[in-house]
Amino acid sequence: MANRTYAINVAGVKRSLPILNISNELAIAAFVIVGDMELTQKAAEALAKKIPKDTEILMTAETKGIPLIIEMARALNMPRYVVARKSIKGYMDKVIFVEDFSITTKGKQMLYVADDDIELLKGKKVLLVDDVISTGGSIKALQLLCEKAGGIVCGKAAILAEGDAKDREDIVYLDELPLFKAE
Repeated sequence: MANRTYAINVAGVKRSLPILNISNELAIAAFVIVGDMELTQKAAEALAKKIPKDTEILMTAETKGIPLIIEMARALNMPRYVVARKSIKGYMDKVIFVEDFSITTKGKQMLYVADDDIELLKGKKVLLVDDVISTGGSIKALQLLCEKAGGIVCGKAAILAEGDAKDREDIVYLDELPLFKAE
């Protein structure tokens, strides 16, 4: 159990996040929306109001972005969304991929989309969605994958902008999340 916490209030929902070391120098406030219906729904509704009006489809990466994108698609009355997978499944055909480096994942990982999702992205204005944008590695990988599939990135959105991401002008977000020194 973490001995430090950080209080947030996102879209009117209050949570106390455990602060956990991810290296000898760096700690983060662990923001996990998976399983938290109230936070996910309220954040999705608030974020949906801030995105470009011409957005045609939403795209995220497995796993924590999935509940958020489901609720955003519901709020926007969008019938489909795209999830970049972290592994190739047996039902995936004609796969394209990119490498992804994330602050919360050790080493590199791959992101994949297959033919059905490629068709959904091709020529569409795509909003890239993540729960937290920190270094920007995951959102950059999503952008490369979207463009590789023929999609047109019209915006980038997250619930929280962590660390220096709060200063980015190319993203919309609901609140800031600081980085911490490891203890």
